[in-house]
Amino acid sequence: MDLILGIIIGIIVLVILVAVHELGHGIVARRNGVVLEEFGIGFPPRAFARKLKNGVLFSINWLPLGGFVKLQGEHDSANKKGDYGAATYWQKTRILLAGVLVNWAVAALLLTILALVGLPKIIPNQFVVPSDSHQVSAPVALSSVVRDYPAAQAGLKNGDTITSVNGEPIDTVDEFIALSKENRGKTVEMEYIRDDKPATTNVALRDSTGATFGSTLSQKQVIRATWSAPIVGVVTTGQFTWVTVQGLGNLASNFFTGLVYRLSPNADTRKEADTNLAAAGDSVAGPIGILGTIFPAASKAGPSEVLFLAAIISLTLAVMNTLPIPALDGGRWFVMTIYKLRKKKLTKEREEKIQAIGFTSLMILILVVTIGDVTKLFK
Repeated sequence: MDLILGIIIGIIVLVILVAVHELGHGIVARRNGVVLEEFGIGFPPRAFARKLKNGVLFSINWLPLGGFVKLQGEHDSANKKGDYGAATYWQKTRILLAGVLVNWAVAALLLTILALVGLPKIIPNQFVVPSDSHQVSAPVALSSVVRDYPAAQAGLKNGDTITSVNGEPIDTVDEFIALSKENRGKTVEMEYIRDDKPATTNVALRDSTGATFGSTLSQKQVIRATWSAPIVGVVTTGQFTWVTVQGLGNLASNFFTGLVYRLSPNADTRKEADTNLAAAGDSVAGPIGILGTIFPAASKAGPSEVLFLAAIISLTLAVMNTLPIPALDGGRWFVMTIYKLRKKKLTKEREEKIQAIGFTSLMILILVVTIGDVTKLFK
C-alpha cells in the first residue's frame, strides 16, 4: 500500500511541476504577443478538452507525463502575426527561460514553507538568519539494520527511533555510540518508537572493537524560522542550485572520464573506469527509481519529506532545462543564439533535425538510467 500511495503521490507531484513549467512558457508567450493555442495536462490521447474564454484550448490527457503548451508557429522560421517564430530574439529568450524561472520560484516557495515548519539541513553551511532561525534535531533513528547482528536479533527494524538505553535518554548519535561502547558484551534495555508507538527490547551487545550493535544510525536536523522564512527559502534555493550544478558537473566528469579510461589497455585504469561509471550511475535516478523507490520512502516519512523532494525535483528541472541540449529549453535557446550570431536563417527542416537528435539522445539516456534503476532493485 505504501508503494502504491508513493507512486500516486510521485505522479501527481511530477505532473504539477512539469505543468507549471509549461504554464510559465504559455503565460510569458501570451504577454509577448504569441498565440497560445493549447495548454495540456499530461500527453495525448486526449481525455477531456475545453476552450477557455481567452481562446486557449485546455486539455487533460491520458498519459500522466507532465504537460505541454502548443504555441502558434513554434518554428523559428514562422513569420505570421502571433507566431512564436515572429517574436524577437529577446522575446523568445523570455519565453524559453520562463519555465526555468517558474520551477526555481516553486522550489523557493516550497523551501520557504518548509523553513516555517522544518527545513531539512543537508549541507554543512546551509543558510540561516541567526537572530530568527533555530535548529532542531530529530530522535536517533536506525537506517540500516544488519541481519544476524544484535539490533536485528532483538527485533529492531529500519526506521525505529531510539529514546533511551538502560534508562538514560538518547539525544544524539554520539551519546548512543558512547553508551554502546560502555556496555560492550552486556545486555541493555532499549526503549524505542515504531509507528508512533513506544516499545522496549533487550539487546545483547557484542563484545568487540568493531560493530557491537549492528545498525547504521541517522539523525535528521531541521531548521525552523519565522519572519525570516522567505529569506531562508530563497537563499537556500540559491545554495541548492549551486550544489545541483556541482553534482551535474561531477556526474559528467565521472561518466566521460569512465568512458575514456575504459578504452585504456591498462587493467588498473580500466578498474578505475568502472569505479567512475558506477559513481555516475549511483548518482542518478530515472522514472522507476523516482516513482518506485524515492517517492514511496518520502511519502512514508511524511508530508514535509514529500514537499522537500518536490522542491529538489523542481530545482533540478530548472537547472536541467538550462543545459545546451537541443530538446531542452536551454538547448533551443543555444541553437537560436548560434544562428543569430552567425546571421543565418534557421529553417524548419534544420530545426526539426536538431530537435530530433536532442530528443533521441535524451530518450537513450532515460533508457540507460531506467535499466540502471531496475538493476539496483535486484541488487
